[in-house]
Amino acid sequence: MVRKATLDRGLRPDELAVSGLGVTEEAEPGVTQPADLTEPTEQWRPQQWRPQQWRGAGGRWLIWTFRAVIWAVLLIIGFRGVVSIVSPGHFGDSAVKGTNAPAAVTNSGFPSGLAEAFALQFGNVYLNFSPATAQQRAGDLTPFIPVGSAPEFGWNGVGTQQLQAEQVASISVQNSHQAVVTLLAQVSSGLIELGVPVYSSQDGLVVSAEPALLPGPERATPPSASGAANDAVAVTALSGQLPGFFRAYASGNQQTLGRYLAPGAVVTGLGGAVTYGSISGMEVPSGGATRRIAVSVTWQVAGQSTVKPRGKQDTSSLAAGPAGLQMTYEMTVVRQNGTWYVKAIGPSDLQPGGP
Repeated sequence: MVRKATLDRGLRPDELAVSGLGVTEEAEPGVTQPADLTEPTEQWRPQQWRPQQWRGAGGRWLIWTFRAVIWAVLLIIGFRGVVSIVSPGHFGDSAVKGTNAPAAVTNSGFPSGLAEAFALQFGNVYLNFSPATAQQRAGDLTPFIPVGSAPEFGWNGVGTQQLQAEQVASISVQNSHQAVVTLLAQVSSGLIELGVPVYSSQDGLVVSAEPALLPGPERATPPSASGAANDAVAVTALSGQLPGFFRAYASGNQQTLGRYLAPGAVVTGLGGAVTYGSISGMEVPSGGATRRIAVSVTWQVAGQSTVKPRGKQDTSSLAAGPAGLQMTYEMTVVRQNGTWYVKAIGPSDLQPGGP
């Protein structure tokens, strides 16, 4: 079927004839017009030319979509990572939230460290009293006690007590404002504990009430020795070797000390603070080439001696000798080629008997 060519409806019939684009069949797609066609006039050439319609880039749409998805995932991961650092547990599951919850309850906001130091300073003033220094004590207590309290803060002004040493034994925090600091103190009458109530606010700290005197820790009874028999052969061998080790240990001479040490062992001596006296006890259990033993050593304190009482004759060798201290060590010894060497030395919780 014949139909008119698609031309600009504004052209005159004579222009169509001149140009050779009369009524013809519509050109099939892909067919190029003959090269000898008459050149279109300047009047209608721009109207005849049309830019080819852009039909997309094919697979590039999938690439750009995939890139957008990747960027979205990276942004989400980065956001969650930042939030997890700033606010831990925000995205956690119920188990993690349950683990973090008790920490918030425990952290009451009470300044425990500051309260302990405050109670120590208070105890240093409160536990010292004497009528001769009553006025000074009252003035020193003023920064610690509530306004309007009696200057003596419970003391009747009679008697004398001297504080020798004190330490913080414990603190019991009740809430964000109140706690009780327990001091372990050595006073002239003995070992005591003192409960000091401390109140905290934005204005500072104060001992909110009179302290409470508490009994000192009771004396415990350590467990008895295991009762295992000593290795007599090892005791005899170590009794001949350990005196040389302890002499070198007391002096701190690393060259001499190294002769008694096992390979790889590192032991630092006492630097001449004491000198070796004797071995008063040793516990050597049976076993293999490596043993853990307990040894009691008597040290002689340098520059110290026992003063002989006036008017009495010297009937004891200790009266003219240096002061001595018996101390107990736990040691790890290793036997190599029939000789015992020291691998480690430290404090012992076992009091050995005689060698």
